[in-house]
Amino acid sequence: MKDATIVNRHSRPGLSSVRPHAVPAVQLHECGPDGDAALQLDLYRKMYLIRAAELLIQKHYPEDEMKTPMHMSMGEEAIVVGICHALKPDDQVLGTYRSHGVYLAKTGETDRFFAEMYGRASGCSGGKAGSMHLFAPQAGLICTSAIVASHIPVAVGAAFANKVAGNGRVVAAFFGDGAIDEGAFWESLNMACLRKLPVLFVCQDNGFAVHTPAAERHGYRDIAAIVGQYDCTVFASDSTDVHALHGLAQDALRAMRKDERPCFLHLKYYRYLEHVGVFEDFNAGYRPRGEFEAWQSVDPLRLQRTRLASMILEEQIRDAEARIERQVQRSLEKAREAPFPEVSALCGGVFA
Repeated sequence: MKDATIVNRHSRPGLSSVRPHAVPAVQLHECGPDGDAALQLDLYRKMYLIRAAELLIQKHYPEDEMKTPMHMSMGEEAIVVGICHALKPDDQVLGTYRSHGVYLAKTGETDRFFAEMYGRASGCSGGKAGSMHLFAPQAGLICTSAIVASHIPVAVGAAFANKVAGNGRVVAAFFGDGAIDEGAFWESLNMACLRKLPVLFVCQDNGFAVHTPAAERHGYRDIAAIVGQYDCTVFASDSTDVHALHGLAQDALRAMRKDERPCFLHLKYYRYLEHVGVFEDFNAGYRPRGEFEAWQSVDPLRLQRTRLASMILEEQIRDAEARIERQVQRSLEKAREAPFPEVSALCGGVFA
């Protein structure tokens, strides 16, 4: 068995001993030579698409036409975009009930996305699943799941199938730090390491399982150190810089293919809104508003926009933003006009 490897990137000394939601130091990692502007703009576009779509949801959700619980992705855009952009188009991903970021980063489409939010037949899951169970196999999104950690064994199964088929596909499973508390995670990690499966385990650590902080749930201080005892390569970062996280994902994927074993990414971020819903929850008493305000200094979109301002014209940035805003607005309006599923379709796609 190869020695476990932990690569701690973009972090401050003593990261494991600080509060999970401590604000990382602002640091924009240097870009490559000429020609990098196109990549940086593409990364920004993908993050802006997620933010614009969710701001529109936040605006219209109180109208009570979207009959689905909402678990918003604001704050995690750099993670999902950085990793999904590093994947090949036919690589596969799975996500949690906090699914908007993963779906939009992997597919880039908003018509079926908004139709699903409104429960319409043209939705990505036929209007039956709502926000938590999104599905886009044609784009490599196997599924997202509302049951904590339930999709992680599915990711291992998909990776096993890919290995048997010899198709070279990687499977990325996104999950929160709350999933670490579930046996399904450890069983899946063990199987992936034992069988040397091409699984990218992505822990999006916001420091809370609903309202409970990690310090009240974990009998250890460092997730990465525990996982590092398995036969996998571990990367850790508290950066919100999409360029840095994209580079980290590329390093992880190269390590997976070279060493033929899984990788685990421990990535910290701050959840902007309530656990479920579209509003703030600082009056709930488990975290102060000041934390959120401090994290705005390292907001992933703000950081990337600052980088772009030194590479391209402001007019180009605004044009990209305006195009995305028009796209999501058209998709929302189209969804509102779309028909609901027929009653005859009620039991379709239901399996024992």
